[in-house]
Amino acid sequence: MDCALLLLSLLALTGALTPEAPGSCPQRLLGEERRRTCPRPCKTDRDCSNKRQCLCDGQCGLSCVAPARTCPWPLPPGENSVSRLLQPTPSFSALLEVRCKPGFTFPSGLDVTRRRCQGDRQWSGEEPVCTKAEPNNPAQNCPLPQEVTDTFDIQGDAAVGTSIRYSCLSGANIVGTSENYCQENQTWQYPHPICKNVHCRPPDEVEQGYVVAVQKTNYEAGFEIHYLCKKNFLLDGPQKVTCLSNGSWSAPPPFCRARCLIPAERSRVVIAGLKRWPFDVTDAMVPHGQNVTFYCKHAQKQCSFSATQTCFDGKLQPPACYLEPTWLQYKLFPHRLVSELEACEPGDVE
Repeated sequence: MDCALLLLSLLALTGALTPEAPGSCPQRLLGEERRRTCPRPCKTDRDCSNKRQCLCDGQCGLSCVAPARTCPWPLPPGENSVSRLLQPTPSFSALLEVRCKPGFTFPSGLDVTRRRCQGDRQWSGEEPVCTKAEPNNPAQNCPLPQEVTDTFDIQGDAAVGTSIRYSCLSGANIVGTSENYCQENQTWQYPHPICKNVHCRPPDEVEQGYVVAVQKTNYEAGFEIHYLCKKNFLLDGPQKVTCLSNGSWSAPPPFCRARCLIPAERSRVVIAGLKRWPFDVTDAMVPHGQNVTFYCKHAQKQCSFSATQTCFDGKLQPPACYLEPTWLQYKLFPHRLVSELEACEPGDVE
């Protein structure tokens, strides 16, 4: 009885020191990923030190990993194999693909394998070795129907464990996945795509503007059109749009916005940082989107404060506090005009 209890205690202690099982991680293992050492196990990021996160690290399970660390890259060229990085950088959890040169295979019989960048900054698994393929051991392939080979330029090998890439022989756009993977049961991971010429409908006309493009009933993907506004109108939106591969334009059509008449005659205003009389501005108008600052008189004190309004598509309203001087005020007492008064102190204006 005592021996049984002692044995159970040792098993419990061993289990407490064993890293978390891979099944607790959502990350799929890539074949044999046996490790000599594992990082510190964890359940949340709080279990880890600074700059480390609680991440799924292959067979080690949830572990404290520094995700910014990288694995060795590029790798020394293999005698009978070629390595290709499948991610932009060789950082943690990145994958690389090792492919045997024609006529060579791995001991598994496949000509391609993948390795993962682990938390110990090493690529998973052993260094793959490609050996001469046995002539009496034909490779297992996924079928490629003639309608597929007649439609696409296929790059890659259709053997089990390898990937292919499609490109339309006609130059049309691919509808579906552009890459496929031959699975162990000799079936493709995804359905074969199709080639389809995608077009965009004619663009909408713009009021007070022009569409600069060759008139067509439809436009092919990649075609660009330009917009222009009539004189005295400002373009509000994209000047150029492109027909996308999904049959839509890259942006909605723009607007052509009208100029605004400055609603002041006998008081100076501020436009683009300059204090000016409205009649000194061309046509006494400002373009769409332009800010105009008006001067308002303090109700009790002989001082002025400013209020700004913005021109929007031909509409520019003076602020509620602005009062247009009379003709007599303008002629007889120009120095008393509201725009010529000294500015109020900050505390005078609420």
